[in-house]
This record gives sequence, structure tokens and C-alpha cells, in this order.
Amino acid sequence: MKLSITTLFCLLIGFCFSQKEHSTDSKKLPSVEIKNLKGKSVNTAAMGFDGPVIISFWATWCSPCKKELNAIHDIYPDWQDETGVTLVAVSIDDEKTKARVSPYINAKAWDFEILLDPNGDFKRAMGVNNVPHTFLVDSDGNIVYSHNNYAPGDEDELYEQVLKLGSK
Repeated sequence: MKLSITTLFCLLIGFCFSQKEHSTDSKKLPSVEIKNLKGKSVNTAAMGFDGPVIISFWATWCSPCKKELNAIHDIYPDWQDETGVTLVAVSIDDEKTKARVSPYINAKAWDFEILLDPNGDFKRAMGVNNVPHTFLVDSDGNIVYSHNNYAPGDEDELYEQVLKLGSK
């Protein structure tokens, strides 16, 4: 009997998490205090962007994360001009690896907003289990799209989702 109750509990928890992952239409961006590269605190729910916001969770040790953000970097200025979108790259590098973030960003000349989440507070609040995990947030703070992992071309789907929100 113990095994069946445990199995049922695990299935129920898995179902709840899978539903949470797909029901992003009405979920609001959570309020979590994290820091930018200069050490200034940023409240994630009050980032103050006028248009759509892409939030990409990544890490310096994650090859698909870097591929995704490098692919977006190449076309990001066009996206901004056409839609007014803002990209926020949230590093989940922990205390041991977060010193690698600034040198990597500087070497790649990324011009995104970079935030640091070394304790994983924002990551947990957003339900991120693995990276890369990318979200699209509308100007009202509603999470309207979520995508996990990266394959070449995923940035095109992301752009289509941005376009659905309307241009600037």
C-alpha cells in the first residue's frame, strides 16, 4: 500500500508541475530581489519595461544557453527596432562560477540586461528546472510564452511570439 500511495503522490506532483509549465497565459511575473552586474538590487516584477520582455535563464557552463543567446544577439537590434522588445539574460551561475559571467559577456559584447541569480531564488519562483529556459512577458507582467532547451531556429519561434504581442 505504501508503494502505491508514493507512486500516486509522485504522479500528482508531476501532473501539477506539468500543468504549471503549460499554463503560462495567466501567470504573473513573480516579485524576487536579485542583482545586476553592478550589484544593484532589481525587483523582477518591477523591471519597468514598456514593451515585451524576453527573460532567458542561462549559465556560463551551459552550451545550449550560450548558443541561444549568441543567436539572439546577432538579430536583437532588429528585434528592438521592430518591436521594442527587451531581453533580460538571467545567469543562474552559483557563487563558484558567477565570476565567469562578466568576462564572458564582455567577450561576446552582449548588450542585453544581465541579472545574477546565484541562489536560484528567481529560477525557483519561475519554475525553471533546467537551462536554457526562456519566457516572454507582456507589458502587463503576464508570462505569455515559455520555451525550454534550445535548437537552432528556436529564436525564430520566439520572434513570432514577440510579434503576436504587437509592435512598438
